[in-house]
Amino acid sequence: MGTAERRVAPEDDVVTPEAAPRGVQAPDRDVLAGEGVAVTERQLSSGEEERVQYQPLWIEEPARKRRLPDPVRTAAVRAVLIIAVTLIQAMVAFLCTLAGSWLAFPMVLSSVASTVLATWGVLDVWVTRQVWNQRNGVVSAPSSTARSLRRERRRARREARTAERTQERIRRRGGAGQLSHP
Repeated sequence: MGTAERRVAPEDDVVTPEAAPRGVQAPDRDVLAGEGVAVTERQLSSGEEERVQYQPLWIEEPARKRRLPDPVRTAAVRAVLIIAVTLIQAMVAFLCTLAGSWLAFPMVLSSVASTVLATWGVLDVWVTRQVWNQRNGVVSAPSSTARSLRRERRRARREARTAERTQERIRRRGGAGQLSHP
């Protein structure tokens, strides 16, 4: 299906509907990711055909936060599922209480147990995140203190290894080249 557009004829200033060329049809339901809002430029006085430019509907920006580590994400999904089940149980317990059903008391008890379990799930996410950060260190941002501490430790280890190699060489030579008075 072509998109009908109105175009002014230069010779008699009459507006006539005309089908758009096949290449510049407005996207129907099959909008691709790169297509967006159509902006037309018309130059009717010079007799040139109008051009259609597509501007993107959105501009993708890189994510500001990094993705959660796998163990933390697993714990978070587990916690969300437990919380969802707890909320459903609480709602069923409330509705059973309103209806006067025999199921109300067991549902209230299971809701209390699920609340304890949901609290554990949230604490599990927090503890897992803390453990992961402790084991893998903080993200090395330029302002991070962990980076400078690691750099200092590396430099100290390098100097210690160099000093140890030097002492080993001196011992192998039998003390030759060593000053009598340090």
